[in-house]
Amino acid sequence: MAVRSNIVGIDSPEALEKALRAAYYLADEGLATAAYLGLALGKPLLLEGAPGVGKTEAAKAIAAVLGRQLIRLQCYEGIDASAALYEWNYPRQMLAIRQAGDDSIDIYGETFLIERPMLAALRAPDSTVLLIDEIDRADQEFEAFLLEFLSDFQISIPERGTVRAAERPVVVLTSNRTRDLHEALRRRCVYHWIDYPTAEREARIIMMRASSVAEATARAVVAAVEKLRREPLSKAPGIAEAVDWAEAATLLNKGGARWPDAFKRSIGVALKDEEDLHFVAPRLDAMLAEATA
Repeated sequence: MAVRSNIVGIDSPEALEKALRAAYYLADEGLATAAYLGLALGKPLLLEGAPGVGKTEAAKAIAAVLGRQLIRLQCYEGIDASAALYEWNYPRQMLAIRQAGDDSIDIYGETFLIERPMLAALRAPDSTVLLIDEIDRADQEFEAFLLEFLSDFQISIPERGTVRAAERPVVVLTSNRTRDLHEALRRRCVYHWIDYPTAEREARIIMMRASSVAEATARAVVAAVEKLRREPLSKAPGIAEAVDWAEAATLLNKGGARWPDAFKRSIGVALKDEEDLHFVAPRLDAMLAEATA
């Protein structure tokens, strides 16, 4: 295994953590270490955690630190190889055949190939980061196909031959753990579980992402979302919702709304499900009063 101990000037987890912070992403020691090892060992990074804890944002920040383009493959139920690898532009092929008449034409040339995320990453491994987002939403058949890709970083196009990556591409996989991933997939990756940040770290994230938000407002939002996350909600507020809620409440406060009424009036920025709103409504005033005390 080829070890790359220095990646674009990053020679330690601490250096990566600092670089991520400069890219407006606050990574803890565990995430910075896992990401560094994934880069240094040339292994995919598998990030699991609840929705909204910052898995996708971590991939974006890593791409920014490396100065690379992020190529995102959003997984869904029923996704297949044609959506992930490539497909042929059949209408263009048929048009070319008609226009060629009796002349010979290669309908499997580059101009007829529609490049999808995984093929794009193989062709430009030194300038891209491949994000395979929410792999747990894909079928197990696609997961098995992905195993082969992550083993050799090559694909076979029957009409054109095998495409191999010139170097091991940077790959980040995310999972909300709605189902268990195959053990073979986990073995190919450096794994890290991302939990909700501590109150102190989340307040820092809010103030970093929303510079107009005062520290007291950020801490009040953190206290409120922590209470909401303990409720049996269908969609608990993530970090992005916390940032948006702090910004929205600040905007209303500047327009004349008092605290904690500004939080209550902007609750739709944090909770985005009618049943969740109805469930917390009887206790929302008490929650906000305690959070802003």
